[in-house]
Amino acid sequence: MSAATAAQRHDCIVIGAGHNGLVAATLLARAGRKVLVLEAGSQAGGAAVTRAFHPGFRVSAAAHLLHLMPAQLQRELGLEARGLKFVGTQLPTTALGADGAVLGIGAGLSGTDAAAYAAYSERMRRFGAALAPVMGATPPRLGTERWQDTLALLGIGWRIRRLGRNDMRELLRIGGMNVYDLLKDHFESPLLQGALGLDAILGTNFGPRSPGTVLTLLYRLAGESAAGGGLMQPQGGMGAVCDALAQAAVAAGATLRLDAPVAQILVEGDRASGVRLASGEEFAAGCVVSNADPKTTFLKLLGARHLDTGFVRRVTHIRSRGLSAKLHLALSAAPRFSGVDAARLTGRLVIAPSLEHIEQAYNHSKYGEFSAAPVMEVTLPTLADSGLAPAGQHVLSAVVQYAPYALKGGWSDDQRRAFTALLIDTLERHAPGLRTSVLGAELLTPVDIEDEFRIDGGHWHHADLAFDQFLMVRPVPGATQHSTPLAGLYLCGAGCHPGGGVMGIAGRNAAQQVLKAGDRT
Repeated sequence: MSAATAAQRHDCIVIGAGHNGLVAATLLARAGRKVLVLEAGSQAGGAAVTRAFHPGFRVSAAAHLLHLMPAQLQRELGLEARGLKFVGTQLPTTALGADGAVLGIGAGLSGTDAAAYAAYSERMRRFGAALAPVMGATPPRLGTERWQDTLALLGIGWRIRRLGRNDMRELLRIGGMNVYDLLKDHFESPLLQGALGLDAILGTNFGPRSPGTVLTLLYRLAGESAAGGGLMQPQGGMGAVCDALAQAAVAAGATLRLDAPVAQILVEGDRASGVRLASGEEFAAGCVVSNADPKTTFLKLLGARHLDTGFVRRVTHIRSRGLSAKLHLALSAAPRFSGVDAARLTGRLVIAPSLEHIEQAYNHSKYGEFSAAPVMEVTLPTLADSGLAPAGQHVLSAVVQYAPYALKGGWSDDQRRAFTALLIDTLERHAPGLRTSVLGAELLTPVDIEDEFRIDGGHWHHADLAFDQFLMVRPVPGATQHSTPLAGLYLCGAGCHPGGGVMGIAGRNAAQQVLKAGDRT
């Protein structure tokens, strides 16, 4: 590595100004480290940005609601003082049926399902609260004799035992189940089953019959338990969250550089020593913290030559191809969803009429096809935040399952138009007249997510949330606890424990590991 000036030497370099990278940078800078954050894009936030998609219309590019970031972390970082406001909290969920039926989740239930839902929700909330500390802590290593790891494992067992005998047995019974069987056990209404099942498969490579989908549901519930606010809509979109995080990082003393794509992680003496930008500029550092996904970090930025062959094979085999797309519509008027009152339109609308419907939608993806009858999570952010569109006009934002990264024949212009038309047709059935109000449409397939946000495979979680890529083995053995086989190189992105979603926990835990190791210039 060429000699670096004093201004180019840092204690820590963070690759990527996504939310986890910004959290890590803030906490490291507050601890006295000289921190440089390098972001390839023109604005901080990674996939959690608010940007224009049609003249005059702005939208949260990927995730559109906040519900996983711990309230304590938000307070610790001072996000409210830095301008973060919410135009909606505890947002309601409304399920839309194929036959025009409408069901308010948590309200409007009747008969046996009403009592069953109350008992189910209470028990699942208890499970989420018990697992939240596990999701929020750096996981212990497996197969070691260190007392810290043994104590941490015992702590996980104790939290489950404290649930009481009945709840403990139930959690152990359902933990490895598929969500289809779980919900069929509890409820009669297909519409209720479908709406609840969607939360287990949203953003994943699974259908409701896939083993482990109760695990992904518990992951979501644990995150929501720590966040404490339910579904929340930030004023100004999800980009407002990362704008506040960027301000916190800069206020703590970190330096943030935009339009600065990292091309290579530099190595000296078998440890990470800095980075080289695509422009050729180099920066030295005592450690490098990567917010990029594991495949990009190890195989592209670092290079396989610096790693053991077995480890490279494990990284190569990480399952990280996305199945979720994002649809954005610019509308000349607010859509009218049949049977949905105005108060519930400001929440989220779920198009997943039954568990069988979701499973059939998933089946297409197994053969490299997009779903003929896709399931969707829909929001209308401008109903509560009019500044995202011109006066009197609106934005519709929808997460769509299933749109395979490796579509048979590729995502050609014709395929994109066909899928976009199919999605608008699906919405039209629930909101008659919507099609005539569409001024512009944007479809982000996993390929587009890969290109725009530099996520290998276009997977929002950077890697599937599955038993073999979860907790103590996430993303792969040898790269858990945010450290890596290369000294001085750490991971802080969604590919780490606990996973994806706008949480910030991976960034916080990575910073703690760096400080614990004492790596600095």
